[in-house]
Amino acid sequence: MHRHWRDCQAWKDESLPLSTTNNEAAKQFDATLTQYVGWYDDESVGGIEGSISKMLASDPEFVMGHVLSNGLELMGTGRSPILDAEFKSDLEKLSGMATSAKLNPREKLHVNAVLEWSEGKQKSACNKWEEISFRHPGDMLAIKFAHDAYFYLGKQSQMCSSAAQAIQNWSSHSSRPLYGYLKGMHAFGLVETKAYYEAEKEAKEGLSINPKDAWATHALAHVYEMTGRHKEGIKFLSTTLKDWETCGMLACHNYWHWALYHIEKSEHKGALGIYDSQIIKRARSSKAMLDLVDAASLLTRLEMDDISVGDRWSELVELCKPHKDDHQIVFNDAHLMMAYLGGNDEDIKKEFSESVQTFLAEGQGDQHKVMQQVGEGLLKAQEAFFGQDYAQCVEILNPLRYKVIQIGGSNAQRDLFNLMLIHACLKSPNEKHNSMARFLLYEREADRKNSPMTERLIARSLNKVIEEPSNGNSDASWIKHHRASVNDGNSF
Repeated sequence: MHRHWRDCQAWKDESLPLSTTNNEAAKQFDATLTQYVGWYDDESVGGIEGSISKMLASDPEFVMGHVLSNGLELMGTGRSPILDAEFKSDLEKLSGMATSAKLNPREKLHVNAVLEWSEGKQKSACNKWEEISFRHPGDMLAIKFAHDAYFYLGKQSQMCSSAAQAIQNWSSHSSRPLYGYLKGMHAFGLVETKAYYEAEKEAKEGLSINPKDAWATHALAHVYEMTGRHKEGIKFLSTTLKDWETCGMLACHNYWHWALYHIEKSEHKGALGIYDSQIIKRARSSKAMLDLVDAASLLTRLEMDDISVGDRWSELVELCKPHKDDHQIVFNDAHLMMAYLGGNDEDIKKEFSESVQTFLAEGQGDQHKVMQQVGEGLLKAQEAFFGQDYAQCVEILNPLRYKVIQIGGSNAQRDLFNLMLIHACLKSPNEKHNSMARFLLYEREADRKNSPMTERLIARSLNKVIEEPSNGNSDASWIKHHRASVNDGNSF
């Protein structure tokens, strides 16, 4: 056991007392929290699964241990208490323990937040985590749970401001364990609110404190993508590989960002290489929803760029099948549909569609509302797109494009649906849709500077191959010239 793990007295000294007298349980709680915040497995405690096991074995009645264990399962979004009897039993046990145990008010709020999240009351759970952070600014578990929850809910401003508040509250306690990770969390919130300069500064400051902070690395990867610095992004990820690849829980996603740089630069072999050597390999091993989502997203992006991915869909479909009835978050469902459609598996597609309809009819909670308002249409639009009914895809997807944020995820991840709409507009037989594509692309260009992909698609929208600029002009000049000549009468 590392000496730096905090025992009962250490937690009390930080005004975060735990309702256990077992020092080993308290230390393993710290070990689990640290690995969760850092997205890595510490071999000295047997990884995050090992520390959870040791924590609960040391004190089976340690309520905050059960809060952390169950909360991590919920945040992983791979298990449903409705479908998983063992998980449901664990949550019922937590509820029962909370009513009988002598908990302090902070711990009671933690219990209620986790139980509310499990019941689909996600916004209410966030309010409780924020309340804990307000009353107990040093509670990293509440800060981290809120950060991840806001990500799932598409609450970008809240994600940014809650991390900023934590940094201010911790400013006089910068030696407190896990302080550096707040910088990466704040950096990601800044990225999502399009404050790229400030995000880059925060991410680099976080990495100066801890070079192995994979979330700060992730935030900086977003900065390079959103500011069109793809070559710089590839160099950054490649030269820091030994730092972030050890964070197995996030490594696949950082590889996904690396692949996106290649797609932007039309280097599809590079993206396919990353998919084959890292993304599907890691998804196969972890079966984590984040990894499966990345795999589905990347294959879809490649196919939209007219790159055949061969039989790669087949394995992904099999990995995604066990989650067809989960409906934990609509973001996951949207990516599961991509896999089922991409794999052209009619049986699983039918089963999944029927399951969605059951969820719409019988479900409840915040994600049920998102499925009603956005998700159902998003799934139908994808079905139209993969079925090559591009006009129908446009008609369904266009009214949703400012609502897609409700499914959560990052701007970079949701850009897939923006690209899907653009490609559908380009391929639609409807001239109105063709004209719409140009304006959608101008909007994307304003939002993402220096995007080669946007330039290629603008050229396509103007029936001109960008590799053959007219009159000896550069690609950029050619695009500006033809954009200016677009007849206003063609606008939608």
